[in-house]
Amino acid sequence: MDFGYTLLCEQTPPKQLVTDLVAAEELGFDYSVISDHYFPWLEEQGHSAYAWSVLGALAQATDRIPLMTFVTCPIMRYHPAVVAQKAATMGVLSDGRFTLGLGAGENLNEHVVGRGWPSVDIRHEMFAEAVEIIKKLFGGGYVHYRGRHYTVDSAKLYDLPENPVPIAMAAFGSRAAELAAEHADALVSDQPVPEVVRLFGERSGQGKPVYGQIPVSYGTDEEEAVQNAYRLWKHGTTGWKVMAELPGPVNFEASAKTARPEDVAEAVVCGADLDRYAQMVQQWADAGFTHISFLQIGPDRQRKFRDWARSDLLPALRERFT
Repeated sequence: MDFGYTLLCEQTPPKQLVTDLVAAEELGFDYSVISDHYFPWLEEQGHSAYAWSVLGALAQATDRIPLMTFVTCPIMRYHPAVVAQKAATMGVLSDGRFTLGLGAGENLNEHVVGRGWPSVDIRHEMFAEAVEIIKKLFGGGYVHYRGRHYTVDSAKLYDLPENPVPIAMAAFGSRAAELAAEHADALVSDQPVPEVVRLFGERSGQGKPVYGQIPVSYGTDEEEAVQNAYRLWKHGTTGWKVMAELPGPVNFEASAKTARPEDVAEAVVCGADLDRYAQMVQQWADAGFTHISFLQIGPDRQRKFRDWARSDLLPALRERFT
């Protein structure tokens, strides 16, 4: 299993995102992922850097560490032809270190273009067309496309990396897993979903990477670490079906009003007990995941988490899982 470092644009200022990853690379994390949001989940998180500008800076500031969007939605806020152009440019800038992680998105980020928020079945149709367009453009040459949801008029990418940018697709159910098996080089999920992973493998995804993410709140004072997670991550208790539909930070704040610190602590690994971190990673390993990134909650806690990860967490996990 490879262990990654999550850059959360919703909680961290843009320049710090760059310096955080430079440090994470030096400390030996295996790869990195970055969120692609227009809004933070909660007002208190307070940031929403444009991930693709940050990625360009990361490609130049780092040398080794793989980069990946976790995940970009190509169905509304961005046209898929533009996503293909951005991803291809990142492939060139990073010397082949970039993976395009794609997902069907959330209302939170996509409503800003004023087109409403389609039902989930329509979103899946749009997602399938978008991925088809992106893959065609990655192949080089002119692309003409007319589907139910998108039209591409004589598009061509002039700057392509030596090898096509790998595509990872988010899936939380069987339909999305089948789509990922058809089109993707890797699977993404922020929940340990063994049935989805199994289906992905059976439908031609066998042996391909499977990426997951674990939110953590490191600290030597466990109660204080729980309170930090509660303050900045209580929206995470609402579940994905709710999270995909709500339109703004104020709505997430309202939906999480009944959440208690102990509820958040069930979803977030808090404190510094290595056994608890290992037990959580074991759940994902048992579900078939090959890559796990750690999302440290709180921009002011990144350095302490990285230092602890280098000295304690990563050695312990690598001894057990690699």
